[in-house]
Amino acid sequence: MSRRCPCSSGDTFDACCAPYLRGDASAPTAEKLMRSRFTAFAVGDAAYLRASWHPDTVPDELELDPDQRWYRLDIVSIEAGGLFDDVGTVEFRAHYKHPEGAGTMSEESRFVRTGGRWLYLDGLLSR
Repeated sequence: MSRRCPCSSGDTFDACCAPYLRGDASAPTAEKLMRSRFTAFAVGDAAYLRASWHPDTVPDELELDPDQRWYRLDIVSIEAGGLFDDVGTVEFRAHYKHPEGAGTMSEESRFVRTGGRWLYLDGLLSR
């Protein structure tokens, strides 16, 4: 029996984000890419985060805090980012626990389709 995907989709990890993280498939929509990137944070997959980041905005280094546990993703809104779009925006709230306390990160993320693949471009943190 497979465990539930960290992205809060309700699907199993193997049926949801695992194929994207393994490189077996590309996320077909901006929302699916957002969910897979949250999952990458949850499982500590910095390589996937870098690979799914637009080359113009990807940071030179990316260090994940091993003490921060991402446990729930809430999608607030989606604008475009579908199968026939080239740009999309996903607003989300990501919940985490850390030894210093629990918290929520809210962001409006922008995505672009480049070479047939969705990539994370940037995001605006919100409250």
